[in-house]
Amino acid sequence: MLKLSENPAVLTPAVRSLTELTGTWWAARTKARFEKAFAWDMFNRGIGYFLPMREKILFSGRRKRRVMVPLFTSYVFFCGTESDRYTALTTKRLCQTIEVADQDGLIEDLARIERALASKAIIDNYPRLPVGSRCRILSGPMMGTEGVVIRRKDAKARMVLEVTILGQGALIEVDADLLEAI
Repeated sequence: MLKLSENPAVLTPAVRSLTELTGTWWAARTKARFEKAFAWDMFNRGIGYFLPMREKILFSGRRKRRVMVPLFTSYVFFCGTESDRYTALTTKRLCQTIEVADQDGLIEDLARIERALASKAIIDNYPRLPVGSRCRILSGPMMGTEGVVIRRKDAKARMVLEVTILGQGALIEVDADLLEAI
């Protein structure tokens, strides 16, 4: 189990936002529990990647440990040329690479996740695409972020940020009064 400081960065350290990366995006399906090792491989080879992770608290015996776990189990997103894709496949950490037909759509999906992580929102995995009303956050660090509200209780709302290509999303909790219907 890695210490928090030993984890790879969520995003290639050479850029401030994943929208700055140029090239073709792929979704890499890794072998079980190889997401971080694959991200380190991409970092060491100078290939842009995005590995959304969240902090999780584990209890082992009487010890409480804080660890970083991937938001989407077995998936890392990377960007580059066809040569970079070949290099990624040679790491022997992948089961497959998924070609992304809608590049702009994927970038928008991932940018929403990136914004949620940067704003320190409470975030968790949501394993399937939700059915519900689309909404937009009106103010705060996540202003403009769009998603689907799946639950509203008291002053809080749970909203799913979809990653369409995976058929999954990330679940965040926001103040309900910051939302407007689209």
